[in-house]
Amino acid sequence: MSGLLEGKRLLITGVITDASIAFHAARVAQEQGAEVVLTGFGRMSLVQRIASRLPKPAPVIELDVTNGEHLDGLADKVREHVDGLDGVLHSIGFAPPSCLGADFLAAPWEDVSTALEVSAYSLKSLSTATLPLLSAGSSIVGMDFDARVAWPAYDWMGVAKAALESTSRYLSRELGPKGIRVNLVSAGPVRTMAAKSIPGFSDLEESWGDRAPLGWDVNDPEPVAKSICAVLSDWLPKTTGSMIMVDGGVHALGV
Repeated sequence: MSGLLEGKRLLITGVITDASIAFHAARVAQEQGAEVVLTGFGRMSLVQRIASRLPKPAPVIELDVTNGEHLDGLADKVREHVDGLDGVLHSIGFAPPSCLGADFLAAPWEDVSTALEVSAYSLKSLSTATLPLLSAGSSIVGMDFDARVAWPAYDWMGVAKAALESTSRYLSRELGPKGIRVNLVSAGPVRTMAAKSIPGFSDLEESWGDRAPLGWDVNDPEPVAKSICAVLSDWLPKTTGSMIMVDGGVHALGV
């Protein structure tokens, strides 16, 4: 299928390197006809350089999802490049080192609250910031890692992902009357910079392919990117509040 996103205007967050899931989602979206605007945080020159590697160079807007001024001004910044949005990808997550791969019981609230704000509450923040640009038929997609179970090393990021899952359901309830869908794509482990920062996460990567009925390649973000684009498209018009599992089938197994 080609032209799946023809004419769509998308805001994609979370591009850090060209290994990022968000980067590959932006690439596939452009290949499918979308006009893409990116957001970046921190090393903006790096994000802009990565953006130039897309099939079509994309504009980059600085966005710190904990910064009220950034959020308040986001719609106007986006309007400098497109006149509205048909879809938004939330691919944002962060937890301080004390929250990951260490002592779950020892992480202080100050660090846990940061993980929750950046990784979960920001889905609401981003949704409300872009709401003036969205209309009926629009799609908001968040990136998830299945938080229904406790994973080794994931610790408080797992709690934050559980909060993200709940937030997406409440957002789907609130935005549904406006015709806006809110869903999550729950991906298996992909070897990104974010994944490398989680101590012990490599153990999950090594075993995932053996467990997945369809197999799994931690170095191949393409299946996840394609699934994101499918959810951003018009082909799931009555799907909201859902988790689309893109993990090779591991979620379906009991062991």
